[in-house]
Amino acid sequence: MKRMKWAALLLTLGFASLACAQMGIDIFRRPSFTKLFHPVIGQGAAYQTAGKSGPDAKPRTMEMGLVGKESVDGKDGYWMQIRIDTGNGITMVGKTLITPVDFQVYRTIIQMPGQPAMEMPANMSAANRGKMQESMEDWHSVGSESVTVPAGTFSCEHWKNDKTGGEVWSSDKVFPFGLVKEAGKDGSTTILVKVLSDYPDRITGPVQKFDPQLMMQLMQQQRQSQ
Repeated sequence: MKRMKWAALLLTLGFASLACAQMGIDIFRRPSFTKLFHPVIGQGAAYQTAGKSGPDAKPRTMEMGLVGKESVDGKDGYWMQIRIDTGNGITMVGKTLITPVDFQVYRTIIQMPGQPAMEMPANMSAANRGKMQESMEDWHSVGSESVTVPAGTFSCEHWKNDKTGGEVWSSDKVFPFGLVKEAGKDGSTTILVKVLSDYPDRITGPVQKFDPQLMMQLMQQQRQSQ
């Protein structure tokens, strides 16, 4: 699994397949999500990700946090934001409105450098609902461990996935998802480098409707720059 794929589906939940063609593993299938999701507005975490070899071997950065709250169909909804270094000089920002009581995605807004923020059509978000339980049963806890990462030392619950060989270490001291460290069987890693407070909403300017032609142009520019 490529490291940036882990990060980007969290950002692109509800994106068209075009927008997430190069990025996409569902964090909702991670064992720490349902157990340790603590919705605290303004709290977040910064990570460094790296693959075993090739372009993904170069360390990249990612940050995530909660930047707002609003009611959705009578339920508490939270705006979850991710800022990703795509590895080619482009930093993408996006946020999704989710209801943690049932892990539904209702709205998704993205913004690339120098471009207006765009809201994805509602049917694109709906297409990604209901996936959480598909592989949760593949993960199991193997006990507690003390884990030291650049952000500090944390008492963690250690999870393993016997099918993929993946491992996750999670702590309830890390917001919003508890992730302290992740390691893939292929040698890829994600590690916590900083706990963020006063985490800001990085979407700037007015939000416009999704423009598929503009998105195609942006994706083409990204491919040409690689």
